[in-house]
Amino acid sequence: MLVEYKSDYQKIAMGLLSFVPDLKDTQRLISEMEWYQKEDSRRLFLWRSQETNDLVAVIGIEEEDAVVLMRHIAINPSYRNEKLSFKILDAVSEQFAPKKISGTLETVSLVTKWQQESARLKQDNSASPIKE
Repeated sequence: MLVEYKSDYQKIAMGLLSFVPDLKDTQRLISEMEWYQKEDSRRLFLWRSQETNDLVAVIGIEEEDAVVLMRHIAINPSYRNEKLSFKILDAVSEQFAPKKISGTLETVSLVTKWQQESARLKQDNSASPIKE
């Protein structure tokens, strides 16, 4: 479940963002957190696992007129094999519809895979035979 960031979650968000290779350095991580908090168009969301109720992922976005730019996504290593990133992107897409999800140079490959998977699932669902 997508949870909007609030200051109570700062340590958790920073811990998750530290999994991003760019943000291993503490000073860089702190400046990135401040960057998100400076503008209303920049937002962090956390992902709460339905099974454990733990906050297990963070996604950083920048909202524009027609696009939501995914800047960062970081998932606790224990949860990485669950296609969790696709679930998170589905939730962000739903929350910001009809805006299109886009990625940075670092995140565009994940966004592209998610878009392809979403298109494939829609095609599979529309190709299902109708039972009479």
